[in-house]
Amino acid sequence: MTTATPATSAPRRLRAGVIGLGWAGQQHVAAYAADPTVDLVALSAMEDHLLTRFGDEHGVELRYPDWQEMLEKADLDIVSVATPTFLHAPMAIAALEAGVHVLTEKPMAQSAEAARSMVEASRRTGRILEVSFNHRRRGDVAALAQVIESGVLGEIHYAKTGWVRRAGIPGLGTWFTQAEKSGGGALADIGVHMLDMTLHLLGEPAVRTASASTYADFGPRGRGGSGFGISDVADGVPFEVEDLATAFLRLEDGATVLLEASWAQMIPSDRCSVTLYGTEGGAELVFGTPEGDHLTVWTEVAGLPAEVKPAIGPDGRHAAAVADFIEVVRNGDPAEHTGEIALRRAEVLEACYRSAAAGAEVGIGA
Repeated sequence: MTTATPATSAPRRLRAGVIGLGWAGQQHVAAYAADPTVDLVALSAMEDHLLTRFGDEHGVELRYPDWQEMLEKADLDIVSVATPTFLHAPMAIAALEAGVHVLTEKPMAQSAEAARSMVEASRRTGRILEVSFNHRRRGDVAALAQVIESGVLGEIHYAKTGWVRRAGIPGLGTWFTQAEKSGGGALADIGVHMLDMTLHLLGEPAVRTASASTYADFGPRGRGGSGFGISDVADGVPFEVEDLATAFLRLEDGATVLLEASWAQMIPSDRCSVTLYGTEGGAELVFGTPEGDHLTVWTEVAGLPAEVKPAIGPDGRHAAAVADFIEVVRNGDPAEHTGEIALRRAEVLEACYRSAAAGAEVGIGA
């Protein structure tokens, strides 16, 4: 299909497709459709009404209930995979082997083994594999990254991060709450966003050990549902994952991270946050609350306490993730974009679940 285009030549328009037309897939569709250098030529979904709706809305003529047929016939350069987690690996690998560059939704796969097979396929085929961690493209995250880079915080030794919902289990009894299909509950679904955001801000240090616990207090009783998806608990479908997870991570540079993720808890409202403790200052980023978002930095100026509110730019979210993917396809080195960072996230998640099952701290990697 396509490789990086020399900067001196006009870029060839890329032929794009999207597999899966749920909420996330719809964001990818909109991003491709808005890019003047891309032709959105094919969509694949099992739901006829979604194929019709988004195909008509964006003038996409090629519509496939069968994603494999799309890969065979649509002559794609790039494809987004926005399907249930257990389908990411087989779909991504098939696309890579068909010569198509792949952007897949998070979490990367339902297991570290499946994620590893995706990375291996990317390396084997020389095609790019990226994972859409859209929250690291927030404007406040970019602003906090600039604060860290400036040195205002000094060395960061400790971070607290988490995403906790009042009631937000996505589809009791659907694939979200079936362990083999999802790979986990709240930690794999929304905790991975905060894990990715925090390690990204800290400069990608390796995680060496994990000590975690998981709990399922609401889902098994049919409580804490978000209204997203259909509840099948009353019909006997088991709730097989956690609705709360906590983890303590030790990093290679000696820093530590406390991570929590929950779909349902008796709290006033939802809250996403990252708090950083540095030798010269501290910072807190909070978003997703009824009170609004904020980014605050605490430090000292001339020996006096100072509070700083950094300027925040616009959010990028999924559109930025798609734009970054397109840029990498055009100008990046495929050997440097094989999904390796997302694989590290998958390995941390798996270590957390192993630790919770064993009731002990476990090692990660070498």
